[in-house]
Amino acid sequence: MVTESARLAPQRRVLILDIVRRDGAVRVADLVEQLGVSDMTIRRDLDVLARTGSLSKVHGGAISASVTTGDEPPFETKAGLESRAKSAVADTAAALVKPGSVVAISGGTTSYAVAARLRDVAGLTVVTNSLPVAQLLRPTGAEAGPAGPTLLLTGGTPTKSASLVGPLADQAIRSLQVDLLIIGAHGVSERAGATTPNLAEAQTNRALIDCATQVAVVADHSKWGVVGLSRFVALSEIDYFVSDDGLDPEACSVLRDSVGQLLLGATQP
Repeated sequence: MVTESARLAPQRRVLILDIVRRDGAVRVADLVEQLGVSDMTIRRDLDVLARTGSLSKVHGGAISASVTTGDEPPFETKAGLESRAKSAVADTAAALVKPGSVVAISGGTTSYAVAARLRDVAGLTVVTNSLPVAQLLRPTGAEAGPAGPTLLLTGGTPTKSASLVGPLADQAIRSLQVDLLIIGAHGVSERAGATTPNLAEAQTNRALIDCATQVAVVADHSKWGVVGLSRFVALSEIDYFVSDDGLDPEACSVLRDSVGQLLLGATQP
C-alpha cells in the first residue's frame, strides 16, 4: 500500500479517473484501500474532479461523467455503495414499522434494505413502486402463505433505478392511504431538501408523500450535500429522517432544527 505522503494529489486523481472510466463507478471505501489514503482525502479528490466535470459524485463514491446530473445510476451500481451505513439506516428505520400497519416503500437501495427487514412483521401491508422490493417481498413456493406481508405493486414506467413512475403509478398511489412511508433520496441538503435526478420519479415520490400519515426519509451520511435535479420534499415536511452515525455534526444540527425527529443508526457494534 502506498502511503498518503508518497503520492501527489494529481497522481491520485489520475488513478481515480482511470478506475472510474474503466469500471463506470467506484466506492470511496475501495479507493481508500487501493490508494492508501484517508477517507477525507478521497472525498476531497472527488470534489475536485467533480468540479472539473471529470466525474459525478454519488452517495458513497463516484460515477462516470457520462451519467449527467439529470440522470441516475442503475440500481445495481448503487447497491454496493455505503453498505455498512445502509445497514445501520435500515435497522433503525425498520423499528418504526408496527405490526398490522400499511407501509409504503419507495424505490432505491436504502429503501430496499429496509424492506429486507420487514418480511416477518405480522399483518403488514406493503405498497411499493420498487420492482426489487416487490421481488423481495413476493411470496413464492413454500414461502407463500399468511405469514408474509400483503403486497401491492403500483403500475408505471420503470426508471434506471428500477422504480415505477409516471401517470399510472401516480393515479394508483393517490387512491391509497398508508400509515408510514419509507422513502429514499438521491441527495439531501438544507436548501433543496430531498431530491432525485428524475423529474417523473419526483412527482411519483410526491404522490407517495401525499398519501402517507407519516414520512420517514432514509438516507445515509454520504447523501448529505448531494443535490439532484428535482426536489420532492422539504426538510420541514419530514417526520423522521433516518441516517447513520457518520452524518456530519453540522448536518445533524440542521436536521434536528428542521425535521420532526432525527434518528441515527450505529455503524459499529
